Amino acid sequence: MGKTAFMFPGQGAQYIGMGKEFYEKEETAREIFDMAGSVTGLDLPAICFTENDKLSITEYTQIAMLTVEVAILKVLEEKGIHPDVAAGLSLGEYGAIVACGAMRAQEAFAVVRRRGVYMQEAVPEGGAMSAVMGLSGGIIEEVCQSTLGTVSIANYNCPGQIVITGEADAVKRAGDVLKEKGAKRVIPLNVSGPFHSQMLIGAGERLKKDLEKVQMNELSVPYVANLTADYVTSPENVRELLEKQISSPVKWQQSVEKMLAEGVDTFVEIGPGKTLSSFVKKINKEVLVLNIDKYEDLAKCLEVFANA
Repeated sequence: MGKTAFMFPGQGAQYIGMGKEFYEKEETAREIFDMAGSVTGLDLPAICFTENDKLSITEYTQIAMLTVEVAILKVLEEKGIHPDVAAGLSLGEYGAIVACGAMRAQEAFAVVRRRGVYMQEAVPEGGAMSAVMGLSGGIIEEVCQSTLGTVSIANYNCPGQIVITGEADAVKRAGDVLKEKGAKRVIPLNVSGPFHSQMLIGAGERLKKDLEKVQMNELSVPYVANLTADYVTSPENVRELLEKQISSPVKWQQSVEKMLAEGVDTFVEIGPGKTLSSFVKKINKEVLVLNIDKYEDLAKCLEVFANA
């Protein structure tokens, strides 16, 4: 086994019941849920485990996702599994930053709770996002630039899958043109705002003030920033990267390619779903991809590392 990367998903992968078995079976996970609740004043077990409408609302989704991710991360660490590098998609970047030690969990919870609120308040009437399948980034960039209104690329996910974001009408117009240009499909996403668009610059500026109050620590391992798709090895630039990340494209495919170039051959997705695992497999079919979502996944992962 070469180098190992921990990956943390963003919102969209959440579901009722996520993290429940970890909470029930691992004291470390319960402590993390308690910590997140204490910091935010929210009942995270209720939001994550019981039927409710909050889990699909950004200001609650983000803190719920991060709580589950950090709970699973801390269980893994307790069992002696550590990464050589970490990365996360959008919100998941905060999971990566906790994993590499740049930010303590309780401070990440406080920041992400406010991040969710700021993003919700920035565009309360919406905006839209759509996944574009089967076209190159260059063609999509050209169409976005020539479309009336605000529309741009939000995510470079993997070959053949790029997400666009912006004003609802502009996203629709760009999507129609992209179909004419040969897109296999343009799929509207069920999201509550135009994430990673210029419409969120104000949210980033508000977040900057909160980030300035947070102590950033030396990193135990590097993480890969969404903004640059490059390794971050010192705490100096973390605040600026997180501020700009809200309104800038997520370079996920480029981030995975960077980790591959640096010798990563094992990717462990930590948190709900298998979205990032599927992206990695589309980028490189040769690497080992594990995911820890359900409690039973933990044993499989530990077995792989024990036999490595």
